[in-house]
Amino acid sequence: MKNSILQAIGNTPLVKVPFPTEANVYAKLEYTNPGGSVKDRSALYMIENAERKGLLKPGGTIVDASSGNHGVAVAMIGAIKGYKVIITASEKSSIEKIQTIKAYGAEIVLCPSTSFIEDPQGYHSVAKKIAATIPGSFMPDQYFNVVNAQAHYTLLGPEIWQQTEGKITHFFAAAGTGGTVSGAGRYLKEQNPNVKVIALDAANSFYSTKGNPKPYKIEGMGIDFTSPVMNYDIVDTIVPVTDEDALQMVKDLPKKYGLLGGLSSGAVAWGTFTYCALLSKETCAVMILGDSGRAYLSKNVF
Repeated sequence: MKNSILQAIGNTPLVKVPFPTEANVYAKLEYTNPGGSVKDRSALYMIENAERKGLLKPGGTIVDASSGNHGVAVAMIGAIKGYKVIITASEKSSIEKIQTIKAYGAEIVLCPSTSFIEDPQGYHSVAKKIAATIPGSFMPDQYFNVVNAQAHYTLLGPEIWQQTEGKITHFFAAAGTGGTVSGAGRYLKEQNPNVKVIALDAANSFYSTKGNPKPYKIEGMGIDFTSPVMNYDIVDTIVPVTDEDALQMVKDLPKKYGLLGGLSSGAVAWGTFTYCALLSKETCAVMILGDSGRAYLSKNVF
């Protein structure tokens, strides 16, 4: 029994996925968090860290940029804690995410989809401008706030280690802000330096195109800027994933394995499937399914 929905964040299931490989592959179902994604963890951690430091006070306003899931998490938490919430988002964000943010009572500002985070019309720049006009507002700034990674180091990493009884050998997560893969990955490597940390990146991202990004359909992932949140020293391999491969896996996951994952989940699953194809039965691989496919039904990806 929980006294608040916030106490229901975390302790998500870890389930075996019967991919055609000798390796043992498990999916961490982060879409079972109350806000529907892995972002519940980092959003709550960053907000409560700001409260402790006096950066966010009762009755204040939270402003942040999000591709959708972080915005949903912040809107949910803001509603519970009594904060006004303003979320800026790219126009490529799904209708479901936008409507969910509104359902929690938050205000949403849609911005053009841009190739560079510094673009003055982009959702991150617009969030900074809005925050600057509101006295006492707090911007978690998930893209550049290292507390983002600290959240997953403190919460997600230990959970995975305990659930696998310390047997994990490979960790797969999407790289967007870099918080999940860097934070949880750092914890896992501290427990066992031999754990391999594999980040999945959008093939058309700034990183994977060596500074020449192109539009891509996958939401919630893609290394499109340089940030202290992403710790490359923790990551052993960065695997680029195309829209085509990610979307095909998004379709296959529910039909073959009963897992209705979102777009980044499809990318992570494709990377895990490919990487683990020839690994042995001694392998214990964990992949993060960051959100649910229910957030993308309007995109007709299924």
